[in-house]
Amino acid sequence: MDCTPIFEKVLAASRKLNLLDNNTINQVLNAVADKAIASTALILAENAKDLARMDIGDPKYDRLKLTEQRIADIAADMRNVASLPSPLGRVLSENERPNGLKIQKISVPFGVIGIIYEARPNVTFDVFSLCLKSGNACVLKGGSDAIDSNTIITEIIRDVLKQFNIDEHVLTLLPAGREETAQLLNAQGYVDLIIPRGSQSLIDFVRKNASIPVIETGAGICHTYFDEYGDKNKAQAIVNNAKTRRVSVCNALDCLVIDEKRIADLPFIVELWANSNVVVYADDKAYKVLDGKYPAQLLEHANDESFGIEFLDYKASVKTVSSFNEAIEHISKFSSKHSEAIISENPERIALFYKMVDASSVYSNTSTAYTDGAQFGLGAEIGISTQKLHARGPMALEELTSYKYIIEGNGQIRP
Repeated sequence: MDCTPIFEKVLAASRKLNLLDNNTINQVLNAVADKAIASTALILAENAKDLARMDIGDPKYDRLKLTEQRIADIAADMRNVASLPSPLGRVLSENERPNGLKIQKISVPFGVIGIIYEARPNVTFDVFSLCLKSGNACVLKGGSDAIDSNTIITEIIRDVLKQFNIDEHVLTLLPAGREETAQLLNAQGYVDLIIPRGSQSLIDFVRKNASIPVIETGAGICHTYFDEYGDKNKAQAIVNNAKTRRVSVCNALDCLVIDEKRIADLPFIVELWANSNVVVYADDKAYKVLDGKYPAQLLEHANDESFGIEFLDYKASVKTVSSFNEAIEHISKFSSKHSEAIISENPERIALFYKMVDASSVYSNTSTAYTDGAQFGLGAEIGISTQKLHARGPMALEELTSYKYIIEGNGQIRP
């Protein structure tokens, strides 16, 4: 189908958002949260249709699945967003020139944001709340895996928008076809920014085929380095949480890097993984230490393909290094610049790790599972940016704004 008429309606709706006051926006967000809770049974019924089409063993299954608790958490995140200050109209800088001109730099919406995402229906709620709060209209292009879930969520949100006499096109869900994806990626003049959320292959596809600006988000190849000065008790809890809390999310641990001086502690550090049936791909040194101390059916020899991979499953690799510098080299080679961590009791070593590791979020003595907009106090997030231009890390309200200059004169003319 030709999406041009749809894009035109979204663009027109985005301009109307400039006239919407923050109090009304907050009321809408709270009303959508209320309606999501009230519609839990309906949402779960539609979500069940999507789940029935997916293999339960597919790593995407957990991302696709909604539960009563997850809907409650989504509603809570929306209320958190409503409670935050508006990111719009902030004076970022101001000065008065010698000629009397008063110049202000103020935050403004992008306008229309396009989101392309895979089987994550919670994204529909998250994107809407953040875009509305930041004054942006949004065009959503979800995958066919979640079409029933996304459709009912969009209908619920649009019902609330109608109640407040807001143009429903500020939230638009495109059909799940590939043709519509291509049109969104090239909607110049209608869409100001594209944000992909999903696998590395999706992100690569969007980056290569879009003719409008793209912010890359999502792919997370995350490492945790157990330094020679690390506390093994902290490490056991941290590594287990980072790997097994939710394996299908981008902040989950993929590779444990361990200093060979502490290799004897490896069986203890990964001991809890066995309770979750985590398959370990260990290099030669790690394998020798784990052999006989970790379940044989869960222990594999690592190869070149065991590193630099986002498992999104109950799988992890272990890399043994001879020095801090080798650890940094390994992480630098295989990192997706998402989230990286060090476990160490040496402040100088931690400070050096912070400086040397190039990632959007760098941790010491805690789990990479915290890379999340809500956990950072941002209310929610539209994705984790792994690039450096404009936004980096969890993208929340501030990152969904641009700026413009306001110049106030009194008859000045430039000589």
